[in-house]
Amino acid sequence: MKLLKSIILCGLGAAALSLTSCNDWLDVNTDPNTPSAQSTPYELRLAHIEFYTNSGHSFADWRTSMQCGDWTRYYGGGTYWYVSYWCPTTSPVTTPYQWWFVGAYCNVPDMYEKAMKDENWYYAGCAKIIEAYGTMLMADLYGEMPFDDIKTGSATPEYNTGKELYQRCLQSIDEGIALFEKGAPDPSKPALSTGDWWNKGDANKWLKLGYFLKARWLNKLNKKGAGKCEKDADGVYTTLKYDADLILACLDKAMQSNADNTVINHTDDNGPTIDNLGWAEPVDYSPIYSVCGMNAGYMVTKILEDNMTNFGGYGVEDPRADHVIPWAYCAYTKDNSAADGLKWKDGWRRSKGVDMQSGLNGAGGPLRAAYSADKGGWYINSTNVDRAGDTVYVEATSESKGYAAKQDLLYRRNGTDGSKESGSFYSRVSAPTYVGTYAEACFIRAEVLVNKGDKAGAFEAYKKGVKASIELMNQKLNVWCQEDPSLKDCPSFTPMVQADIDNYLAKGIGTAADITLGHIMVQKRIALMYDLELWNDMRRYDYNPAIFWGWAVPDYYKYDNDCSKRLPHKDWRRWCQCSHEQNYNANNLNAIGAKVPGARLKDSEGNDVVWYKQDDIYEIPVWWDSTQE
Repeated sequence: MKLLKSIILCGLGAAALSLTSCNDWLDVNTDPNTPSAQSTPYELRLAHIEFYTNSGHSFADWRTSMQCGDWTRYYGGGTYWYVSYWCPTTSPVTTPYQWWFVGAYCNVPDMYEKAMKDENWYYAGCAKIIEAYGTMLMADLYGEMPFDDIKTGSATPEYNTGKELYQRCLQSIDEGIALFEKGAPDPSKPALSTGDWWNKGDANKWLKLGYFLKARWLNKLNKKGAGKCEKDADGVYTTLKYDADLILACLDKAMQSNADNTVINHTDDNGPTIDNLGWAEPVDYSPIYSVCGMNAGYMVTKILEDNMTNFGGYGVEDPRADHVIPWAYCAYTKDNSAADGLKWKDGWRRSKGVDMQSGLNGAGGPLRAAYSADKGGWYINSTNVDRAGDTVYVEATSESKGYAAKQDLLYRRNGTDGSKESGSFYSRVSAPTYVGTYAEACFIRAEVLVNKGDKAGAFEAYKKGVKASIELMNQKLNVWCQEDPSLKDCPSFTPMVQADIDNYLAKGIGTAADITLGHIMVQKRIALMYDLELWNDMRRYDYNPAIFWGWAVPDYYKYDNDCSKRLPHKDWRRWCQCSHEQNYNANNLNAIGAKVPGARLKDSEGNDVVWYKQDDIYEIPVWWDSTQE
């Protein structure tokens, strides 16, 4: 960790001085050529920390969401196609780890210490909230991770258990909340707005984010049994239970409207600001665009299509469906009740969802559509006639004006207007990142209340969450269409009209009499879309198809022998540790196995085995997903 810290500090000056396309945060550095922990002011670290924290989390959000059943990729489409049919690989597991530890966390303790010494409570509070946010990411993905020993500077830090990570996160979030509740620091201190990219220096939003994250994390403890969370005099949680009253109390102090959200509004820019971890891409645009939107062949599944077009069987289409499900231009108009089962509008055709429970993958599909005016438009370039119908699947690829210097945000498959594709709302270059939202807070409240038997209260919170999600999406749709009015011609960009919103809220989401946990969790999935919380929810409710409507292990699982080796019980619970930990910290990684719930330390003959190298490591639950105290 000392080595990693020195590496990132060498790059800090370049990142600090170039993060100007979002704001003029970092125009002054006491030593711009060779910055060090001593010479770099704490206020100049925050934007850098926020960028890498968000990117690491976003990469994990996208990769884990591919496991949850709403998105897939074309047949043979590499790592994330494998993941979508439940074949774990080692390929996705390194980047979130690197971007958190190497890009972000190595700067957090120093920022905290300097801010505390300067009595700048807001910067110190940010440090603690981000420390908790990134550490919980590691706990959710890998289960165990070094934490305490990292701060000693050890090159081979000892591991903390999942429970200890959870305790540290709650302790850090409590300290962060307390620091913001101390009130504004002396006005002579650096203003929070100098370095804060996420909330633009709004301390009240940070305070609400702290309470929101605490509620989110306490809500994951449903397998620990009902009870009270208790902590000792040092602030360490000694008892961790599902404390419904505490969750609700935290939500009362979290976001109360969309105005309180922590939302990163990315921009379509190609300025001089690039990351320092080797991708050499601008920091302004959405990380989800970097890994999904600019790449080929990502497609919605039938699960997502069904839940957005006929939620709960109510027969009312979600007004967000047109903006999440991609469209292709076909220069051919049909009405919305076309006999071919497709939705057409003004020359655009909306994608169908890939049925992951069918034999489609086993039959070699779906394939990406190509476009040629000479061939009459969209076609499948394959000699397999059974694949000709795969043109109904439209990929989520989109474009950019700033970064890629294209004419607009529409992707053109062969560069012509006839081959335009809309992309998807959440994966565009300037799509917002939702760090913490009122909509999610509402869904957490609804979940707690429905589990307490308060259906009326649950429905009220649930409906507010759906409404908040729709309104938040509409805000960005309006921005895109104001920036480029021609985008209104594409149904994926046209803002939702109030009549459709009202009709959906009145007739398309159920009532207080019939609300179930399934209603809440599926609407939460739609509102979050690309988010690690989707996988967290599926794990803590054991992939129950009565809760996650349409879910089943994909059919292609049975065709790949690696699936049955790695997930023999079809029970995906964690990622494996990345190669850096396995190669350079192997002794400590192996030692923690004795405290991991479900880790296999012996083979069938009683011989010692390396627990983290077993094929089925992916089935070991992380601490909060187990009944272990």
